[in-house]
Amino acid sequence: MTTKISSKQETFPVHYKTVRVSEQDVFYREAGPESAPTILLLHGFPTSSNMFRNLIPLLANSFHVVAPDYPGFGLSSMPSHESFAYTFENLTNVVEQFVKALNLTKYSLYVMDYGAPIGYRLALRLPDRVQALVVQNGNAYEEGLLEFWNPIKKYWADPVPENRKALNFLVDQKSTQWQYETGVADKTLLDPTAWILDQVGLDRPGNLEIQMDLFLSYGSNVPLYPEFQAFFRQYQPPTLIVWGKNDFIFPPQGAAPYSRDLKNLETHLLDTGHFALETHGGEIADRIEGFLLKQNL
Repeated sequence: MTTKISSKQETFPVHYKTVRVSEQDVFYREAGPESAPTILLLHGFPTSSNMFRNLIPLLANSFHVVAPDYPGFGLSSMPSHESFAYTFENLTNVVEQFVKALNLTKYSLYVMDYGAPIGYRLALRLPDRVQALVVQNGNAYEEGLLEFWNPIKKYWADPVPENRKALNFLVDQKSTQWQYETGVADKTLLDPTAWILDQVGLDRPGNLEIQMDLFLSYGSNVPLYPEFQAFFRQYQPPTLIVWGKNDFIFPPQGAAPYSRDLKNLETHLLDTGHFALETHGGEIADRIEGFLLKQNL
């Protein structure tokens, strides 16, 4: 009689690396076998790849996972706003060169908040590399720009110093914590070190002006929404939406219109807020694995 010994599932550690691209040091997290399907994780404001710290290990057995920090965020370079153009076009330039430096020729895009316009701009440039989309509170439709955006729209329309200064409160500690807590029923699920670390980044000398530049530049994404939507219609990337439905910044009205343009679409509205991974990371990881493996990428 022989005894069958079950093999233990291999685990993949998270690696913390830096690569030089576009004259900037880009910090990134990487895990999983390089032979597996790649997921490129693109973070939001005011955080960094740290927002994916719990998700990456959950995906690493099935996927090759890569999460960079943009310039001005996390542990990547933070050149002054006088010497580096903090625009969404230029952040996309850096991410594009990052993707090419790592030779990522095929990948699914996980986009959240700022990661959505960066990811969709990247998709317009390199459409054949995008295998699927995972959208978590990432906007591509004007229906999603509601009340929160009114003072920012005022700044877009009239970028005078007083309208710029009126947005400074969005980078203070109270606002950063608010982003994490709003819409979350059980706040004991939230790790305070997440917003504390974000705030350390925001409080660096010069970072306030960087963030104000990006608030202004966000307005340049809205005219591109029709192009993003045309990309969805033409290329029909399989898309999983996992959206915190209690988000005040990107409310669920921004999730619904994706169904107009995408045929292979699965939508889950989660009972949480802006940073859905903080409370629903396990569920999101399970849904990503189930959805992407179903696509036979």
